[in-house]
Amino acid sequence: MTQYNDTNLFSSNAAYLEGLYETYLTAPESIDPAWREYFAQLAGGVSIPDIAHTPVQNEFRAASRSGFPRAAPPSQFARDKQVAVLQLINSYRFLGHRQADLDPLNLAERPEIPELSLKFHNLSSDDLDTVFNTGSLFGTDQASLSDILNTLSTTYCGTIGCEYMHITDTAQKRWIQERLESSHGTPEYSADKKRRILDRLTAAHDLEAYLHRKYVGQKRFSLEGGSSLIPLLDSLIEHCGYHGIKEAVMGMAHRGRLNVLVNIFGKSTEILFQEFEGKLNIEHGSGDVKYHKGFSVDLSTAHGPVHAVLAFNPSHLEVINPVVEGSVRARQERRKDVERKQVLPILIHGDAAIAGQGIVMETLNLSETRGYTTGGTVHVVINNQIGFTTSDPLDSRSTLYCTDVAKMVQSPIFHVNGHDPEAVVFITELALDYRMQFKKDVVMDLVCYRRHGHNEADEPSVTQPLMYQRIRNQPPIKELYFRQLLEEGVVEEGDDVRLTERYLYNLEHNYCVSSPIIENPDKTYAVNFSPFINKSWREQVDTSISRERISSLTEKMIAVPNDYLLHRAVKKIIDSRRAMGAGGISIDWGYAEMLAYASLLEDGYPVRLSGQDSVRGTFFHRHAAFHDQQTRRTHVPLQHLYEGQPSFLPINSLLSEMGVLGFEVGYSTAAPNSLVIWEAQFGDFANNAQVMFDQFISSSEAKWQRFCGLVMLLPHGYDGQGPEHSSARLERYLQLCAEDNIQVCVPSTPAQMFHMLRRQMLRPVRKPLIVMSPKSLLRHKLSSSTLADLSESEFKLIIDEIKPVDTNRVKRLLMCAGKVYFDLLEARDEHGLDDVAIIRIEQLYPFPLEEVKAIIARYPRAKEIVWVQEEPRNQGAWYYMQSRRNIRACMKSQHSLDYAGRTYSASPAAGYLHLHLAQQKALIEDALLLRERDRGVELHSIN
Repeated sequence: MTQYNDTNLFSSNAAYLEGLYETYLTAPESIDPAWREYFAQLAGGVSIPDIAHTPVQNEFRAASRSGFPRAAPPSQFARDKQVAVLQLINSYRFLGHRQADLDPLNLAERPEIPELSLKFHNLSSDDLDTVFNTGSLFGTDQASLSDILNTLSTTYCGTIGCEYMHITDTAQKRWIQERLESSHGTPEYSADKKRRILDRLTAAHDLEAYLHRKYVGQKRFSLEGGSSLIPLLDSLIEHCGYHGIKEAVMGMAHRGRLNVLVNIFGKSTEILFQEFEGKLNIEHGSGDVKYHKGFSVDLSTAHGPVHAVLAFNPSHLEVINPVVEGSVRARQERRKDVERKQVLPILIHGDAAIAGQGIVMETLNLSETRGYTTGGTVHVVINNQIGFTTSDPLDSRSTLYCTDVAKMVQSPIFHVNGHDPEAVVFITELALDYRMQFKKDVVMDLVCYRRHGHNEADEPSVTQPLMYQRIRNQPPIKELYFRQLLEEGVVEEGDDVRLTERYLYNLEHNYCVSSPIIENPDKTYAVNFSPFINKSWREQVDTSISRERISSLTEKMIAVPNDYLLHRAVKKIIDSRRAMGAGGISIDWGYAEMLAYASLLEDGYPVRLSGQDSVRGTFFHRHAAFHDQQTRRTHVPLQHLYEGQPSFLPINSLLSEMGVLGFEVGYSTAAPNSLVIWEAQFGDFANNAQVMFDQFISSSEAKWQRFCGLVMLLPHGYDGQGPEHSSARLERYLQLCAEDNIQVCVPSTPAQMFHMLRRQMLRPVRKPLIVMSPKSLLRHKLSSSTLADLSESEFKLIIDEIKPVDTNRVKRLLMCAGKVYFDLLEARDEHGLDDVAIIRIEQLYPFPLEEVKAIIARYPRAKEIVWVQEEPRNQGAWYYMQSRRNIRACMKSQHSLDYAGRTYSASPAAGYLHLHLAQQKALIEDALLLRERDRGVELHSIN
């Protein structure tokens, strides 16, 4: 018996096993207990018991001998026909969308797809009345070929075209097949629901018509031709209520945005008209054009309230995608929505944009990753079939459909004719049901057209004459649908006029024309930045922590399970951090940073850190997680500080900058009490995300009064690593500085990093923080700190000379930021200079004007003030230091301002190590005037 699992089950023992199993079914007590247990396990808990096969077989043999009539076996010909029918069904599932009636303009004939013909499958009209097994086709087990064809044609070749057979998960495919095939892709709606669709189509059309008459020639990026978007979104919000979704966050570009704001979000038409007329007063900031603005509102649905948000969006089209996803993730985590059922992301794309913008792919690629998933996004494409301004679709993409990019994450794609609003609503409900069932992205491609040009001042027929001939002859969608409902008896003559009159009356009297708005909604989970508005960056706060807290947190942040085998290098780091916490050795950057996170978590602030290699740290310095060298287990100590602590989530992001940074921007805008950090692998990697800095990080407060406390760590420093990995392009961020919009810091010690991170959360201020973070300084012997620097100090905006100098002897003040300070310090000490003081400016913006003035005043005989930088003269902070109220504003008449650094360069840094070293040596000599000193020139006579 001990070997039955590997010998007795060979096929040669089949007869023996069959007999043994028959005995088990009739007299189980008569066989060996081990076999009895084995056969019981085979049953697998099935409630209907098996029966012995031999008696049944004997009955059939007896019936055969007695002349019992038997059905003739199907011929090979019939079997081939049956197989062909099943292949035909599959062909429609794969390719039916190619012959679907999707284009309301009928610009091109639908192609003939051979695989959808009877002939391709060796079938003919002679087979139409033959009844076949329908296989996996939903609806009936058997049907005539004629009925099967009718089901397939109406389901897959009507005004809905479905692409889903690329999905590898069978359950998802079968779910879609059942929903489509059981209804033949044709919805059956009540008269009330149809009238609601008509009402929303009327609203969509009449708003555009009204604005077209009232504000002739003004840009509004009309929705005309795509009016079905409004019943689509109306149905989507209503269906959110049905699914218990509490919040829906939407991102969209400018096409149709005003229509969505008014008819879906209930924006005041009075405010809209003031925006058109240029009469809207702006209390703060610069404002923005009306078709970039966002909105938030609580809408009433039949199943409960839904908080709906339309994100503010610049003209960079799809750039809003990851921002929305980040905002949704933050809202889900605030609600502890681990199943991701309570907050829904909705993204509305343009046809050319979804195919052409790389940020779409980056955002899709985030959708299934642990640190960024939001449980599936509902995507809607407003497919105008024309690209952006005058582009032909053949010039807009290399794929058959604009939505093909979504196949990379196996999203189902539902193309739908915008002239069939009931099909649009049907697909909308199906799409949301799919998202809620499988927590995956789903795409709706609303095929429509654009009645006017790219904007209302454009003349599109110049480049698209045939398309716009068709468009001019197209009645509005609301008229087509009204006629349909009139024929069905759902509406009466004159109802369309009455709908329009009522809508225009509400429009002109500033009445809400969307779903009912909830006036006093529940604010429990609302984003609240009010405690941080109109607060000065000079707000004082104690960022130090006691020695007792340092000791306690150190033990917790180096704790590792006993059964973990650590890499020897990591074990050495843990031992060093234990010594740092006890005051035995100097504190390094990795320890100070992790201690800052631990203390903030203990203070009640969640921490989220993401970037490429951010968990370990690109430079092997952070080690937020420890990895068992024998298994795939990972331990994150800061997730185990105490019971019920806030979240600490360190993430190794995918290889994306713009997508990941955009996500963190969105997260930060919805989580004011979380420390949210994005770290570039090297500072120059932020180049790939420059749009995020320009359009959101630096200007969202000025344009939209939207706030963000995101921290960006950009490793920076000239170490001979070439043009790409030296400079984080400091000059670009300083150029963006104005109106106290952001903070730009260059911390030079671990303690400065510690206090800077704690200050970011403890101060009642939420501004983006851009940090020129260290690379080689991470292990520089002079760039270290003590326990006293953490427990008895604070973040210093400016650090004066740290060596004991006679201030009356100092004639030359060197001002700098970052790594170059230590190069200057070592060279000055090496040459024994006592007439030069070196000052570090740790916060470049907002510039610490009063502090710099006070330090300059300490050196009454100093006449030369020199800005020293590693970057070329046309880069770095040099131009910034000369402008506005910076160093020049701190000087008196006897002072001169000079520069020491690399000369002008088109490249950020030298690519050859020997050239880098020569340049570095020269700038240090220039700053300290070493060549002049060697020639015996008096310092006071120089310059």
